[in-house]
Amino acid sequence: MNKASALVLAVIVAVAALAAGYWLGNRNAPVAAPPAQAVSAAEPAKKERKILFYRNPMGLPDTSQTPKKDQMGMDYLPVYEGEEESGPEAARQVKISSEKIQKLGVRTEAAEMRDLARTIRAVGRVEANERLIYSVAPKFEGWIERLLVNTTGEPVRRGQPLMEVYSPELVSAQKEYAIAAQGLKSLAAASPEAQAGMKQLADSSLARLKNWDISDEQLQALSRSGEAKRTLTYRSPASGIVLEKKAVQGMRFTPGEALYQIVDVSSVWVVVDVFEQDMALIKPGQTAKVRVNAYPDRELSAKVVYVYPTLNAQTRTVPVRLELANPGGLLKPAMYADVELATPGKGKVLTVPTSAVLHGGTRQTVLVELAEGRFEPRDVKLGIQGNDYVEILEGLAAGEKVVVTANFLIDSESNLKAAFSGFGAAPAKPEEAPAAPANAHQGH
Repeated sequence: MNKASALVLAVIVAVAALAAGYWLGNRNAPVAAPPAQAVSAAEPAKKERKILFYRNPMGLPDTSQTPKKDQMGMDYLPVYEGEEESGPEAARQVKISSEKIQKLGVRTEAAEMRDLARTIRAVGRVEANERLIYSVAPKFEGWIERLLVNTTGEPVRRGQPLMEVYSPELVSAQKEYAIAAQGLKSLAAASPEAQAGMKQLADSSLARLKNWDISDEQLQALSRSGEAKRTLTYRSPASGIVLEKKAVQGMRFTPGEALYQIVDVSSVWVVVDVFEQDMALIKPGQTAKVRVNAYPDRELSAKVVYVYPTLNAQTRTVPVRLELANPGGLLKPAMYADVELATPGKGKVLTVPTSAVLHGGTRQTVLVELAEGRFEPRDVKLGIQGNDYVEILEGLAAGEKVVVTANFLIDSESNLKAAFSGFGAAPAKPEEAPAAPANAHQGH
């Protein structure tokens, strides 16, 4: 090969090498960025918020870089840039998406001022009015000659004859009075001293008969006739029914022995057992509604007349006595009665529904809606409780909205969140996870 051919071959090789190098360099080079004006024109008018990560919907510390569902099928919630929570108050606040609020059935109601009335319901029993119980007990010794009312439960009228009794002492006292009355008449022309002595004897005999409950009618008849009667008629002291009868015809009785017990049923008592936590609301003079099973369509009106000073240690209740009229004797002693006691309110007070309050030992908590989807548990101090509402003394202002349904679920999420925050720093976000040590994958 001559020198000219060698030179041509060298030039061809050099050109080929340069072409190969240029091609390899262009293949690995980065693509040039478009001009700044072109980028600006391509961006949308409003910049979209950046999603940092997705958090567990129940407040658990696990997070995810991509959308996913938990074991209950609930979607993980996105956390956007600028929404990172910090501070002790935010540690217990809970964010819930509108979709989750609908699934849980969360409902809120504003705290309002209202007149808080309460109705106390209790079970009572009908009892005889002890003020209207009368006992027939002779004050002398004798025998029952004739029994005119001979059955327990028999209705009687005031003044109706009950029995005729014989007593030697009664006959002797009648004769003594008759002699003194006749002597007083025969001494009309005698000296004043004699008349005074006879009058004193007649008066003492008359007082003795009156002390034995001899009626004025019988005394007048004795004074007119001057003849002592062998028997004395005992009459009913009141209208009512015979509650107890011990009298038997022909029996001998002693002074003070109760032969009849008669109760006037025109008015009765209803004794109800009220729980001790409701005692502060019960005052004498309050009205009550009474119903009995025998007459379910009738509603009777009663009045609180007495609150007993004793407490039943087994049932933790206090007896309360009601008094009511009993026309026709419809209510019978020992009947059961359903009682509604209406307690007066103390004016307008701040209230929330009873379902809004979460009871946790010594604490009472409500969940306050701070904004749409954001809730905060707050401790409150309770006052009196009505039928459906409870008074709020501290911790809440009028107009603030509280959760009244599914609040225990939100409270559970808040407690979980507060518990995990108590372990120290919040869990690291996925993009902020610390890098592994340089020797973490090296062999040992």
